[in-house]
Amino acid sequence: MSNNKAVRLTASEQIPTIMEELQTAANTLKEMGAGISVFGSARIKPGTPYYEIAQEVGRRLAEAGLTLIAGGGPGLMEAANKGAFEAHGQSIGLNIRLPHETSNNPYQTQSLQFEYFCSRKATFFMHSAAYIALPGGFGTLDELFEVLTLVQTRKIPPAPIVLIGTKFWSGLINWIRDQLQTQGLIGPHDLDLLILTDDLDIVMHHIHECCVIPSSEPVLPQ
Repeated sequence: MSNNKAVRLTASEQIPTIMEELQTAANTLKEMGAGISVFGSARIKPGTPYYEIAQEVGRRLAEAGLTLIAGGGPGLMEAANKGAFEAHGQSIGLNIRLPHETSNNPYQTQSLQFEYFCSRKATFFMHSAAYIALPGGFGTLDELFEVLTLVQTRKIPPAPIVLIGTKFWSGLINWIRDQLQTQGLIGPHDLDLLILTDDLDIVMHHIHECCVIPSSEPVLPQ
């Protein structure tokens, strides 16, 4: 289905595909338990510092016995999948059909295909115990703010939400503090939901400290 055709479909025409995607994901991942979602840009190339960091994140998660869930595309998604795959861990790809991303990265032990972002994002949140965001664009910000909203409103259980890249994320954190927090648009402690660091030892500490033992069933947003 092309992207233009998807825009023309009515809601009632889209819903069966969305429901099928959610059910397929639930059936495929039901034995996996909870994993660690890694978000990041599709546009950051191999050989760059953040690509190498994302690959190391994937490797560390795999060596810790944790399942990595990434978007399945190129860039930092590929790097995270590659790190987990090469460390012989579980490397899940939630692949979205887009005109500018015509192929999935090859570093996936399990691949799921999605036509719709809403079912893809729900799959991340149903099957994750922690979230790591590396630098990215609108898609990464969309995923980050949705998980913040779900945790803030207690629609999913508390979970570590880690931002890697202090130089990249600091401006956003400052804006949230200056514009949202000071005007009372978020709670006084909502920024505490975020962990900002460049240190992967700190990342893994928070994941080990807060990550629940995986269960056989996903945690569904209420």
